[in-house]
Amino acid sequence: MDDFSPPPIVPRPVQLLKGRGVSSAVAHRFSKDQREWADDGWAGTEEGEADPARRATQVITESARSALSRNDSPDIAFDQAINPYRGCEHGCSYCYARPTHSYLGYSPGLDFETKIVAKHNLPELLEQALSRPTYQARMTNLGSATDCYQPVERELRLTRRVIEVLQRHQHPFSLITKASLVERDLDLLAPMARQGLVAVYVTITTLDAELARRLEPRAASPQRRLRTIRTLAEAGVPVGVSVAPQIPFLNEDMEQVLTAAAEAGARSAFYTVLRLPWELREVFTEWLQQHYPDRAARVLARLRDHRGGQDSAGDFSTRMKGQGLWGDLLSQRFARACTRLGLNRDRVELDLSHFMHDPEQALRQPGLFDDEPLPTPRRVAGTVLDVCAERPRY
Repeated sequence: MDDFSPPPIVPRPVQLLKGRGVSSAVAHRFSKDQREWADDGWAGTEEGEADPARRATQVITESARSALSRNDSPDIAFDQAINPYRGCEHGCSYCYARPTHSYLGYSPGLDFETKIVAKHNLPELLEQALSRPTYQARMTNLGSATDCYQPVERELRLTRRVIEVLQRHQHPFSLITKASLVERDLDLLAPMARQGLVAVYVTITTLDAELARRLEPRAASPQRRLRTIRTLAEAGVPVGVSVAPQIPFLNEDMEQVLTAAAEAGARSAFYTVLRLPWELREVFTEWLQQHYPDRAARVLARLRDHRGGQDSAGDFSTRMKGQGLWGDLLSQRFARACTRLGLNRDRVELDLSHFMHDPEQALRQPGLFDDEPLPTPRRVAGTVLDVCAERPRY
């Protein structure tokens, strides 16, 4: 009798989805079942399986338990963070926050950019936290995990309401974004900047528009982000540029990005090197094989070489920028470009001394804030909102 040999697994042909960073819902690490695709000769999708090409964005409201998350990592320059959203519709294939969707039972792949969780009660929780007599102002970042100005913010305005709370308490903060939507809130940011209460960082991964469209399909174009830097700088807001992440053999134009950002008005800059923790390795590998199959193996090999043979390193001294010959070369390139352009000469220091527990006391300071009342909080707990699947790149 011949030995039975199971048929080889046929890789599933993944359809590129317009406006999406990835094309499949990879299993998260807490899944009990792992599925593999095999061609049985029947065309179409399985019964009950949604066609990913038609999958619209869903916004799921969540009642958060706290507004502030503490950071104790010594390689991150803030003490606590505020994140209005889980998941991000920008769809960046390299996003280090993708594995966090696993804690919600969602895929770090397609679910991360199509199932956006909005913390509808975040402004109220933040108000309560800042009003406590025992609270002490700390360096705070807005949008450290997922972009606080992603497309759904246009409708929900959670980030604006959070900034209004921070403004009333005169609490300093920084924020980082890829979106031009930050310009909408200049009426809040500019007065706070005059008091040393805010700094904004705009991420520009590359000036190559085609590469950016593949890497970050629903984020603003690189040229639009440069215009945002100029707008912020002209309004008196301290603005810096993030050239992160650096990906070997893909975005090799670091110096050009730094030059363009400095000319637009950026005063500071920083970078990180791509790391692939947990499911992000599978997500990004699939993306590489779809878009750049000719160099996928080289990219992954260089990244591993950069971190001692690992996809991601936990050592605080090297996890952001790596080590080895290529890491040293990248560090030197960055330092030389910043010196030539005058970036990072003056550190932006935010002023913690203005903070007030009593918002009424803060509002009585003349000339600081507008008289516009706070909008009534919209409570939509437990609802799911359908959002247009195809959004313009603003």
